[in-house]
Amino acid sequence: MPKITVVGAGNVGATAAQRIAEEGLGEVVMVDVVEGLAEGKALDMAEASPILGKSISLTGGTDNALMKGSDLVVVTAGVARKPGMSRDDLLEINKKIVGGIADDIRRHAPSAVVIVVTNPLDAMAHLTLRRTGFPRERVIGMAGELDTARFRYFIARELNVAGQDVQAILLGGHGDGMVPLPEYTTVNGIPLGQLLSQERIDALVQRTVDGGAEIVKLLKQGSAYYAPSAAIASMARAILRDERKLFCASVLLQGEYGYRDLFLGVPAVLGKGGLRNIIELPLSAAAKGKLKASAASVQENRDKL
Repeated sequence: MPKITVVGAGNVGATAAQRIAEEGLGEVVMVDVVEGLAEGKALDMAEASPILGKSISLTGGTDNALMKGSDLVVVTAGVARKPGMSRDDLLEINKKIVGGIADDIRRHAPSAVVIVVTNPLDAMAHLTLRRTGFPRERVIGMAGELDTARFRYFIARELNVAGQDVQAILLGGHGDGMVPLPEYTTVNGIPLGQLLSQERIDALVQRTVDGGAEIVKLLKQGSAYYAPSAAIASMARAILRDERKLFCASVLLQGEYGYRDLFLGVPAVLGKGGLRNIIELPLSAAAKGKLKASAASVQENRDKL
């Protein structure tokens, strides 16, 4: 049975662990520096197994050594955004947290695939890759899958259709610099431009860009975790079951889309061992310009590391 460790038992980590465990993807371990937090949440989730009629293997603790032998490690630990705080504001705080976790992954789970969730995500993925020394295929940032889900949901609401009928692609960094691609967005095969005016498309794109901040503002304390955890579980399933499914994910580019040594969100096929291949799409001049601006912002954070 595969072993999955989720580092960080806050809202994102705990909900991701619950989804992964209840889906039966493997033995799940939660780790958190707060005494009793991961252990208590894991016990609470496991006690639901008789009600759910499922066998759930879920434990928790404070020692990162519990990740020993993991096939997959999900990194959610770090400080969450507060109202008025950008993802970039988190860089100085979270790089210390994630750097230490990456060292422990290298030490205790040297064969694991790592999904990085902590913000600023692209920079934290780069830091994790550097500190673990893993090949690029085994360090993946969870970004585009969440952003794409938001874009698809907003389109589905606008058109009053099922969300699963909407297919979309986003590129770029996770945050304000993401680059939705309406030209590659369809509803059950119908191009979005045939269903909505450019004005409405632009409004939905902007709401997607502001999606995380909108939830932070509404919650007043904390940030999104239901949709992020669903994205994590979907990526975990694809990797552990070798589904070779296409995601929008943050991966290290080595010449793709004209960028090198930079984590950016691109269409990526995930399966056994992590990244299987990257899909390169022809882009309009406008999309290339937006991607360039997004890449510059990500590179600035990377250089600060």
